[in-house]
Amino acid sequence: MPEDETPARRIARLDLPDASPLPSAYAEADRHQAVQDLLAGNSFDPHGVPGGPFVLNLCVRDGRLVFDIRDEADTPVRAVALALGPFRRLIKDYHMIVQSHEQAVSEGGHEARIQAIDMGRRGLHNEGAALLEERLEGRIGLDFETARRLFTLVCALHQRI
Repeated sequence: MPEDETPARRIARLDLPDASPLPSAYAEADRHQAVQDLLAGNSFDPHGVPGGPFVLNLCVRDGRLVFDIRDEADTPVRAVALALGPFRRLIKDYHMIVQSHEQAVSEGGHEARIQAIDMGRRGLHNEGAALLEERLEGRIGLDFETARRLFTLVCALHQRI
Protein backbone atom coordinates (compact mmCIF):
# COMPACT_ATOMS: atom_id res chain seq x y z
CA MET A 1 0.00 0.00 0.00
CA PRO A 2 1.52 3.38 -0.94
CA GLU A 3 2.40 5.61 2.00
CA ASP A 4 -0.08 8.32 0.96
CA GLU A 5 -2.95 5.83 0.88
CA THR A 6 -4.92 5.59 4.10
CA PRO A 7 -5.94 2.24 5.57
CA ALA A 8 -9.55 3.50 5.44
CA ARG A 9 -9.65 2.86 1.68
CA ARG A 10 -10.55 -0.77 2.18
CA ILE A 11 -13.41 -3.20 2.57
CA ALA A 12 -14.25 -3.62 6.25
CA ARG A 13 -17.23 -5.93 5.69
CA LEU A 14 -18.28 -8.04 2.77
CA ASP A 15 -21.84 -9.21 2.25
CA LEU A 16 -22.79 -11.77 -0.37
CA PRO A 17 -26.58 -11.40 -0.50
CA ASP A 18 -26.87 -14.32 -2.93
CA ALA A 19 -24.70 -16.58 -0.78
CA SER A 20 -26.12 -20.02 -0.26
CA PRO A 21 -24.19 -23.24 0.24
CA LEU A 22 -22.11 -24.13 -2.79
CA PRO A 23 -22.39 -27.55 -4.42
CA SER A 24 -19.20 -28.93 -2.88
CA ALA A 25 -17.30 -28.61 0.36
CA TYR A 26 -14.20 -27.64 -1.64
CA ALA A 27 -15.99 -24.75 -3.39
CA GLU A 28 -17.48 -23.61 -0.08
CA ALA A 29 -14.05 -23.68 1.60
CA ASP A 30 -12.58 -21.74 -1.36
CA ARG A 31 -15.24 -19.03 -0.97
CA HIS A 32 -14.81 -18.88 2.81
CA GLN A 33 -11.02 -18.56 2.49
CA ALA A 34 -11.35 -15.81 -0.16
CA VAL A 35 -13.64 -13.81 2.16
CA GLN A 36 -11.30 -14.26 5.15
CA ASP A 37 -8.20 -13.30 3.13
CA LEU A 38 -9.98 -10.32 1.60
CA LEU A 39 -11.06 -8.95 4.97
CA ALA A 40 -7.60 -9.55 6.46
CA GLY A 41 -5.99 -7.25 3.90
CA ASN A 42 -7.29 -5.37 0.89
CA SER A 43 -7.09 -2.10 -0.98
CA PHE A 44 -10.44 -0.80 -2.21
CA ASP A 45 -10.79 2.77 -3.49
CA PRO A 46 -14.13 3.70 -5.04
CA HIS A 47 -13.17 6.78 -7.05
CA GLY A 48 -15.06 9.91 -6.09
CA VAL A 49 -16.32 8.47 -2.81
CA PRO A 50 -14.84 10.04 0.32
CA GLY A 51 -14.20 8.21 3.53
CA GLY A 52 -13.97 4.56 4.22
CA PRO A 53 -13.68 1.86 5.27
CA PHE A 54 -16.50 0.43 3.17
CA VAL A 55 -19.10 -2.30 3.23
CA LEU A 56 -19.33 -4.18 -0.06
CA ASN A 57 -22.45 -6.06 -1.11
CA LEU A 58 -21.33 -8.19 -4.04
CA CYS A 59 -24.06 -9.84 -6.09
CA VAL A 60 -25.17 -10.82 -9.58
CA ARG A 61 -28.28 -9.13 -10.95
CA ASP A 62 -29.67 -9.36 -14.48
CA GLY A 63 -26.43 -10.77 -15.88
CA ARG A 64 -24.32 -8.10 -14.22
CA LEU A 65 -21.85 -8.18 -11.39
CA VAL A 66 -22.92 -5.47 -8.94
CA PHE A 67 -20.60 -3.77 -6.46
CA ASP A 68 -23.04 -2.13 -4.04
CA ILE A 69 -20.71 0.05 -1.96
CA ARG A 70 -21.88 1.39 1.39
CA ASP A 71 -20.39 3.29 4.28
CA GLU A 72 -19.95 1.69 7.70
CA ALA A 73 -23.48 2.78 8.67
CA ASP A 74 -24.73 0.70 5.70
CA THR A 75 -25.79 3.81 3.74
CA PRO A 76 -25.38 3.31 -0.05
CA VAL A 77 -22.61 5.51 -1.45
CA ARG A 78 -22.08 4.07 -4.94
CA ALA A 79 -23.00 1.13 -7.13
CA VAL A 80 -20.92 -0.17 -9.99
CA ALA A 81 -22.29 -2.82 -12.36
CA LEU A 82 -20.16 -4.82 -14.77
CA ALA A 83 -21.37 -7.03 -17.59
CA LEU A 84 -20.44 -10.66 -16.89
CA GLY A 85 -19.86 -11.48 -20.57
CA PRO A 86 -16.12 -10.74 -20.54
CA PHE A 87 -15.71 -13.01 -17.49
CA ARG A 88 -17.73 -16.03 -18.69
CA ARG A 89 -14.88 -18.01 -20.28
CA LEU A 90 -12.66 -17.52 -17.23
CA ILE A 91 -15.48 -18.45 -14.85
CA LYS A 92 -16.28 -21.59 -16.85
CA ASP A 93 -12.60 -22.59 -16.94
CA TYR A 94 -12.29 -21.89 -13.21
CA HIS A 95 -15.20 -24.22 -12.40
CA MET A 96 -13.70 -26.95 -14.59
CA ILE A 97 -10.37 -26.63 -12.77
CA VAL A 98 -12.08 -26.78 -9.36
CA GLN A 99 -13.85 -29.99 -10.44
CA SER A 100 -10.59 -31.46 -11.75
CA HIS A 101 -8.84 -30.61 -8.48
CA GLU A 102 -11.60 -32.22 -6.41
CA GLN A 103 -11.45 -35.35 -8.57
CA ALA A 104 -7.64 -35.58 -8.38
CA VAL A 105 -7.70 -35.18 -4.59
CA SER A 106 -10.48 -37.77 -4.14
CA GLU A 107 -8.64 -40.30 -6.33
CA GLY A 108 -5.44 -39.80 -4.31
CA GLY A 109 -1.85 -40.44 -5.33
CA HIS A 110 -1.80 -37.81 -8.08
CA GLU A 111 0.48 -35.19 -6.51
CA ALA A 112 2.00 -34.06 -9.83
CA ARG A 113 -1.48 -33.73 -11.36
CA ILE A 114 -2.75 -31.76 -8.37
CA GLN A 115 0.25 -29.40 -8.59
CA ALA A 116 -0.37 -28.86 -12.32
CA ILE A 117 -4.05 -28.13 -11.67
CA ASP A 118 -3.08 -25.67 -8.91
CA MET A 119 -0.75 -23.88 -11.33
CA GLY A 120 -3.57 -23.61 -13.85
CA ARG A 121 -5.88 -22.30 -11.16
CA ARG A 122 -3.36 -19.63 -10.15
CA GLY A 123 -3.02 -18.62 -13.80
CA LEU A 124 -6.80 -18.25 -14.11
CA HIS A 125 -6.89 -16.21 -10.90
CA ASN A 126 -4.23 -13.90 -12.31
CA GLU A 127 -6.09 -13.51 -15.60
CA GLY A 128 -9.42 -12.94 -13.81
CA ALA A 129 -7.84 -10.39 -11.45
CA ALA A 130 -6.28 -8.48 -14.35
CA LEU A 131 -9.62 -8.42 -16.18
CA LEU A 132 -11.43 -7.24 -13.04
CA GLU A 133 -8.89 -4.45 -12.52
CA GLU A 134 -9.25 -3.44 -16.17
CA ARG A 135 -13.07 -3.42 -16.09
CA LEU A 136 -13.12 -1.38 -12.86
CA GLU A 137 -10.49 1.12 -14.02
CA GLY A 138 -11.58 4.70 -13.33
CA ARG A 139 -14.37 3.49 -11.05
CA ILE A 140 -12.79 1.40 -8.28
CA GLY A 141 -9.09 1.10 -7.55
CA LEU A 142 -7.92 -2.32 -6.35
CA ASP A 143 -4.59 -3.93 -5.68
CA PHE A 144 -3.89 -7.21 -7.45
CA GLU A 145 -4.45 -9.46 -4.41
CA THR A 146 -7.81 -7.82 -3.72
CA ALA A 147 -8.78 -8.37 -7.35
CA ARG A 148 -7.74 -12.05 -7.13
CA ARG A 149 -9.90 -12.65 -4.07
CA LEU A 150 -12.85 -10.81 -5.58
CA PHE A 151 -12.51 -12.94 -8.72
CA THR A 152 -12.84 -16.08 -6.57
CA LEU A 153 -16.06 -14.65 -5.13
CA VAL A 154 -17.34 -13.73 -8.60
CA CYS A 155 -16.87 -17.38 -9.60
CA ALA A 156 -18.68 -18.56 -6.45
CA LEU A 157 -21.61 -16.22 -7.12
CA HIS A 158 -21.78 -17.21 -10.77
CA GLN A 159 -21.96 -20.90 -9.84
CA ARG A 160 -25.57 -20.44 -8.71
CA ILE A 161 -26.85 -18.69 -11.83
